[in-house]
Amino acid sequence: MKSSYIIPFAILLGGAMVATAIYISIPKTYHTSGNPALVRPVDTTDHILGNPAAPVQIIEYADFDCEYCKNTDDILHQIIANQGTDGSVAWVYREFPLTEIHPNALRHAEAAECAALVAGNDAFWRFKSALFAHQPADPATYGTLAKTIGLSGSDFATCVANAATTVDVRIMADRKNALDMGAPGTPYSLILVAGKAPVVMSGAYSYDDVKQLVDQARAK
Repeated sequence: MKSSYIIPFAILLGGAMVATAIYISIPKTYHTSGNPALVRPVDTTDHILGNPAAPVQIIEYADFDCEYCKNTDDILHQIIANQGTDGSVAWVYREFPLTEIHPNALRHAEAAECAALVAGNDAFWRFKSALFAHQPADPATYGTLAKTIGLSGSDFATCVANAATTVDVRIMADRKNALDMGAPGTPYSLILVAGKAPVVMSGAYSYDDVKQLVDQARAK
């Protein structure tokens, strides 16, 4: 590069870097072209972490082989630990296996749902965390993962082996609900407050971004 071009090029490069930094620092937008009002209301069949009667509900549709979902999982655990201690915020996890790109996504969802079916809500959350901790998990290790969360006996393995008749209806219902709303991928989350339009978080958000949206919802 000729010396006469070095300074202008450096200025342009520096400006681009500054602009990029500014863009990244702006909170993510949460508009969607779909219809988030079609979200299925939370009920007693859902996997809920926090106060089931919390006025602010974060409903997440996720895939166990999605790297961004793993990051979001860590963030939402922090949100519940920090903003949910007073019972005002709850997290609802729903299945959205992206079978088109993740060949084991459905099997992972089946294993997590079987943990819930045979051992309850707490077992679901422990198994879910184990799947994300071992991402990408090998289906051959489900038995080992189950043991690490204190799930023993043959019921879990039997459920997984017969997932088509035990848990697949539930998983496909969650996935269909996400698609009906227009979810473009995972993670896809909504913040719900009674009487207010859902706030959509489509994609990866930082802890600060999520906290800001949750705090705004709590203020309502």
